[in-house]
Amino acid sequence: MSAPHTDVEQVEAANTAFYEALERGDFESVSSFWLTPADLGVDEEYHDPADAGVVSCVHPGWPVLTGRGEVLRSYALIMANTDYIQFFLTDVHVSVTGDTALVTCTENILSGGPAPEEGEELGPLVGQLVVATNVFRRTSDGWKLWSHHASPVLAEADDDEGPDNGENDEDGESGNGGGETLA
Repeated sequence: MSAPHTDVEQVEAANTAFYEALERGDFESVSSFWLTPADLGVDEEYHDPADAGVVSCVHPGWPVLTGRGEVLRSYALIMANTDYIQFFLTDVHVSVTGDTALVTCTENILSGGPAPEEGEELGPLVGQLVVATNVFRRTSDGWKLWSHHASPVLAEADDDEGPDNGENDEDGESGNGGGETLA
């Protein structure tokens, strides 16, 4: 694949590389994708977290994490407790305005924890569907994450909920066959 030339291509490449670093469990690489105060020309020693430019992250089921330290600790915890993770990104949409980019996508996640018994390589694999929004800022070192927000997608209920689905049976009775009350 050739090097990305447009802002959209560069942002999409940065987004993909971020997820690939997560899959590898490469904490240093994951850290490098997040904005630092220095990326914004702010003195890191005296940086007020309330200043514009502070990073934030919401993982599914977690509270809002603000500040580079909290965000990176969360990824360290996830990596320490996940032996295997793979992201299949779908519905990826990239929008760039000036030095800010917005990426929305669906994270189709396959993950596995520690093996429950010795000798087994990996615990049971679990699939999860998550929608995510990633906000990037342009820096002198390329596009960096400013914010990540991920929310689980709730499973859809079946339209046909069994015998009492509102349709009449062959006797013209609704659902339960004879009109008797079900207990």
